[in-house]
Amino acid sequence: MRAAPVLRGGLAPRALSLVAGLFVFALGVVLFYESRLGLPPWDVLHQGIAKHTPLSFGVAIEVVGVAVLLVAWALGAPPGVGTVANAVLVGAFVALLQPLHAAHRLSDLPLAGRLALLVIGLVLFGIGTALYIGAGLGAGPRDSLMLVGARRLHTRVGAVRAGIEVAALVAGVLLGGRVGIGTVLFAALIGPSVEASFWVLSRTSLSP
Repeated sequence: MRAAPVLRGGLAPRALSLVAGLFVFALGVVLFYESRLGLPPWDVLHQGIAKHTPLSFGVAIEVVGVAVLLVAWALGAPPGVGTVANAVLVGAFVALLQPLHAAHRLSDLPLAGRLALLVIGLVLFGIGTALYIGAGLGAGPRDSLMLVGARRLHTRVGAVRAGIEVAALVAGVLLGGRVGIGTVLFAALIGPSVEASFWVLSRTSLSP
C-alpha cells in the first residue's frame, strides 16, 4: 500500500479510533520495552545524540521529534489533532500501564517469553498505527514522514518506513547508541507490520 486507509464516519467515531489506536500503540511500547531485548532504532539515535551533545535522552527525543515533524511538514504533511494526541497520549498511556504489577513481571520471563513480547509488541505497533492514522486527524512525526515519503516516492509504505528506521539505526550506531536483537527486529519488521495493518483495516467494514 502507498497510503493509509481512511475510516468511515463522523468526528466522534474517528476520534475514538484515534484514542484506541494510540492506546494499542502504547501497549506495544510497554511490551517491547519489557522484553529488555534492545531499544527501537530511534531511541538508539536519541541515545547517541545524548552522548555527544549537552542534551539529555528525554530532550533529544523531543528535539528529534520536532525536527522530523518540520521536515515532514515541509514535504507536505502538515500536523493535525492526531499529531498532538500522539505526542501527549502515548506517553500518558505508557505511564499508566508500566506501573501495573502485570507489566513489571513481564521482564522476568525467560528468553522465549520475552521474544514473544517483542513480536506481539511489533504487531500492536502496526495495529495501533493503522487505527490512529486511519482516523484521518493527523499523524506523529515519524508516521507523517513515512506517509509523505511513500506519496512522494510512489512506493510502498512498508518500504519507506523500513528505510527510515534503518537510517535512524545507522546514525544511532555511528553515534555510539546501544543495539540489541529487538532493535534489529524492529527496524526490519515495523514497516511490514504497519503496511499489513493498513491492508487489513482497508478491507474491513470500518473503511469505505
